[in-house]
Amino acid sequence: MTARLALQTRDTATPASRNLLDQIHGAFGATPNMFRAVANSPAALASMWGAFGALGGGTLGAKLGEQIAVAVADINDCEYCLAAHTVLGRKAGATADEMTAAQAGHSPDPKTAAALAFAVRVVRQRAKIDAADVDALRHAGFDDGQIMEIMAHVALNLFTNYVNVAFTVPVDFPHVRLRAK
Repeated sequence: MTARLALQTRDTATPASRNLLDQIHGAFGATPNMFRAVANSPAALASMWGAFGALGGGTLGAKLGEQIAVAVADINDCEYCLAAHTVLGRKAGATADEMTAAQAGHSPDPKTAAALAFAVRVVRQRAKIDAADVDALRHAGFDDGQIMEIMAHVALNLFTNYVNVAFTVPVDFPHVRLRAK
């Protein structure tokens, strides 16, 4: 399948996107196709890359962030994000079984399970959650800042899922099968 938008390279990108693509290449050792697609808009690329950086420095940890990402990707049928975040989750210390469970919105760890259940509910209910959903996170040990950070992970992943699905960005990570629905 061909991408519906041009996949920018260092040579074809605008100077504003080129600098960010250089940073992304440095972080990954390559420039993933998703970022090459988003590079069509320097503002969108700066927003996305900045959000990844900000959340990477958050309090939830990379492993939970990647588990949230695969749960959201599976709901949205985003093969690109599922593949990418499965690799990143493994690099963050998650086992293959933990990433498979997270894809289904589950975890044997109660705190992780609460975060995943919340993320899944936010996506499926289009954020129409109630006080009990937030209270469940508090009961699991998350403070208000971490609850907001979980929401930020959901929002960033909705953005990346929509980019990859809408513009049929070619997957350049090892394939991971979406769950049958």
